[in-house]
Amino acid sequence: MKKERRRVTGPAKKERRVGQRRAHPRVPVKIEVDYRSDDNFLFAYITDLSAMGIFVKTTEPHPPGARLTLRFKPLGAPEFVVDGQVVWINPVRPGDPNSINPGMGIQFVDLDPDTQRRLTRLVRTFAYLDDEDSTLGNS
Repeated sequence: MKKERRRVTGPAKKERRVGQRRAHPRVPVKIEVDYRSDDNFLFAYITDLSAMGIFVKTTEPHPPGARLTLRFKPLGAPEFVVDGQVVWINPVRPGDPNSINPGMGIQFVDLDPDTQRRLTRLVRTFAYLDDEDSTLGNS
């Protein structure tokens, strides 16, 4: 049986590009993060960072809408303590070969201007590192 290939053209292709644009660039990192929700204290890794949010790799993501207090210290940078809200999750799906990156996308909330500037500088710093170094974070 021969597979039929279809080419995406026109508006659909344009919509895909628009959907992939982000207001703030993201960079791959590996930074330890401690976070708190209510009385639970947890530890995980940030694997994706932008000036407005992070992706935390974890097999037990909090539900969308959950508020967390996050604490992380990238190598060579001062510690960050910020509040965030879970905006999406990628749950663990046992047996699914596509379930390779479980975790949660967290948007920072109530950032003061100084912290916002520090995060923007941090992202720019990681963006200029080569691929091998940019995943180091604080390892």
